[in-house]
Amino acid sequence: MASDTYTVSRSARIDAPRAVVHDLLVDFHAWTRWSPWEDVDPEMERTYAGSDRGVGARYAWRGNRRAGAGSMEITRVTDDLVGVDLLFTKPFKARNELEFRLDDADGTTTDVTWTMTGRRTLMTRVMGLVRSMDDLVGPDFERGLVQLDRAATTG
Repeated sequence: MASDTYTVSRSARIDAPRAVVHDLLVDFHAWTRWSPWEDVDPEMERTYAGSDRGVGARYAWRGNRRAGAGSMEITRVTDDLVGVDLLFTKPFKARNELEFRLDDADGTTTDVTWTMTGRRTLMTRVMGLVRSMDDLVGPDFERGLVQLDRAATTG
């Protein structure tokens, strides 16, 4: 019997100290520099609310059919972890948890693991008949980690 949840996870070494990477994750305004979905819709509407950064910071978007609509809120922050509650409202409803784990590799580089967990809804089960969530989202995470490295190293 299949699990009621799914997990997608990717890791990469970022060529920047942990504090630099951490700053890019706890500030939703900085996500425009590295998120793999920021270029899906050039006219996407973005709103920011709550804290400027860290726990309580909120971000919402509404865009074309590919971008969909939803919101995120940073729910946990430590030196080595950033947790985000992710809610999709379009094209279908889903709630996921994102977690970024940061491990100081050597003082100048950071190992980042980006994980998303969610419940298997009817829609994700139907989509899973064609492609797994790992196949659907994993390449986006890989691209996002490459862009995060670029954002962290170019300042």
